Amino acid sequence: MFTPKKKADRNEAETRADHIDQSLEYDGWGKVNDSRIRREFEITKGRILVGGKRSQRLIADYVLIYKGRKVAVVEAKKEGLSYTEGVRQAKDYAERLQCRFAYSTNGHEIYQIDMVEGTEELVDRYLSPDEMWTRLFNNEPEGTPDFKKVWRERFAEIPFESKGDWLPRYYQENAINKALDAIAAGEPKVLLTLATGTGKTCIAFQLSWKLFQSRWSLTAQKNPQKAKRRPRILFLADRNILANQAFNDFGQFGEDALVRITPEDIRKRGGVPKNASVFFTIFHTLMSGPKTKVDELEESEFVEDAHAFYKQYKEDFFDFIIIDECHRGGAKDESNWRGILEHFSKAVQLGLTVLVKSNRTLF
Repeated sequence: MFTPKKKADRNEAETRADHIDQSLEYDGWGKVNDSRIRREFEITKGRILVGGKRSQRLIADYVLIYKGRKVAVVEAKKEGLSYTEGVRQAKDYAERLQCRFAYSTNGHEIYQIDMVEGTEELVDRYLSPDEMWTRLFNNEPEGTPDFKKVWRERFAEIPFESKGDWLPRYYQENAINKALDAIAAGEPKVLLTLATGTGKTCIAFQLSWKLFQSRWSLTAQKNPQKAKRRPRILFLADRNILANQAFNDFGQFGEDALVRITPEDIRKRGGVPKNASVFFTIFHTLMSGPKTKVDELEESEFVEDAHAFYKQYKEDFFDFIIIDECHRGGAKDESNWRGILEHFSKAVQLGLTVLVKSNRTLF
């Protein structure tokens, strides 16, 4: 345990440098492999106010990261203040970032909050990276399959694709992690309900990126040691503008990995494209067939062709299917489009929606 010397006139910056940084390092943070300390971590840029100005940014003094997951927030106060001064901030930030632990400290006293168990106590040191990781997943039921643990860590090891200098916002990262945890556990269907404007396409991209880079696939889902090939991913939308937007937003995959499926392209090729990793199309295209007229694809009551193009793919061709705006009918049991999802029922299916309904009617 690191024991700092008393000196009540240090300001916050000095308290961090002389006490908190050393305590965290002593307990393994920044020294243990895969552990990181992010200082002055920006959570939000502040709300946009009238006149284009912004409200005050939310910045955490420290965010502790292990194996790619944010696990704790530390709020620092100068040593002359009580250690309780940062408790409210620490809890707020930990809740936003979905961290298991929150700490408030003045460099001498360390106050620990377990956000899951609801326990709060003074402690003499910070939990080490491995201790936090164990506590983070210690509530898993007995018999949790090993492949879940393997994939969870493999997904976490893959950094988010920055897309220039742009990274997911904290609520997007939360959604991505929840979906990845479900996929790691072998869940066949995942539903993400997000407010309008929160970046569903960005979430879909980052999820696909991590699956792609980790070489997750249906073949390797329960046998991670067989992770050799890249997954085949299908992005389904109900409008061309959404499919086109997603195709453009997935540009970091590279041109050879992406394909936009259109009726014209299928006819030129003499069949559906198969040499790619991420496929983008609308339901109507896959439901159409060789004799379908293009103008019929715009009809809301479009009926599936007896020789629908999606049937040219084997049932296990796709590993992961993203259904954008699934509240508009793509996943409803009564939908004409249901046949596509049933044909590819072996794939893990992710529904993205902005409308809260029961899972029975949505997905």
